[in-house]
Amino acid sequence: MARIVISEFMDERAVAQLAAAHEVLYDPLLVDDMPRLITEAQGADVLIVRNRTQVRNALLSALDRCKVIGRLGVGLDNIDVASYEARGIRVIPASGANAQSVAEYVMTSAMVLLRGIYASTEVVAAGQWPRPALSDGRETAGQTLGIIGFGAIGQTTARLAQALGMKVIAFDAMLAADATVYAQTGVRCVNLDALLAAADVVTLHVPLVDTTRSLFNAARIATMKPGAILINTSRGHIVDLPAVVAALRAGRLGGAAIDVFDVEPLQASDWLQDCPRLLLTPHVSGLSVEANERVSFMIADKILEHLR
Repeated sequence: MARIVISEFMDERAVAQLAAAHEVLYDPLLVDDMPRLITEAQGADVLIVRNRTQVRNALLSALDRCKVIGRLGVGLDNIDVASYEARGIRVIPASGANAQSVAEYVMTSAMVLLRGIYASTEVVAAGQWPRPALSDGRETAGQTLGIIGFGAIGQTTARLAQALGMKVIAFDAMLAADATVYAQTGVRCVNLDALLAAADVVTLHVPLVDTTRSLFNAARIATMKPGAILINTSRGHIVDLPAVVAALRAGRLGGAAIDVFDVEPLQASDWLQDCPRLLLTPHVSGLSVEANERVSFMIADKILEHLR
């Protein structure tokens, strides 16, 4: 019987599935008590985390018995994967399990920002009638969506966008231009510069690595199509948030939806207040009831299979 430590929230039915066969410590608040987490990790054969648990340094040293790390999500920048794999510890992400949730977040954000009318409740309820000011929104159909990173999430987003009548182009540095996935999905492969020049909406689905860190700095944002919308559900360090805010205030960008930040939780910031056409959400694009179920059971199944 293995000992499984789960440091962040997981569907409790999936936890019960694990507990039926192994000893399980499930404490969603353990991530906020690093000294205790390190102590518990010393006796763990399996560690299951989300994105907040930093599986490196002292925690890495404590995992003497660990055989496998389950990641309730897809990003691995909070895990020192190379060090664990060098020690023979397998790292298992929940690849593809939250793709639908993220794709729906992207399309919802794009539609809200393109139309630009959904923040009028307060003024309409107060008896104002800003109809002329809200009559120049853009329809989703006919717009061009540029997807950067064409894995499971990017491909799911493309299908939703095409169903709404959008043209879809994509760039993925890890895929050949003639990769079959482009023909299979009906998406045109372009280089990054061409994508930014043509896309009315740009959505990011890339991991945080050296080549993507600060990918969207002020200079690159300046090359985007005027009035374009930027959506980031990848990692905070990929996008320079102050540069996004400056472009929004200058009217250079038509909107932005940011779900991930350099430091989470995001600290209170005066410079973010009253920024036009900016949507901020607390790293929830991949979270829904259904996505949590899929992610949790996928990891539970893979952990059980690995331990057999």
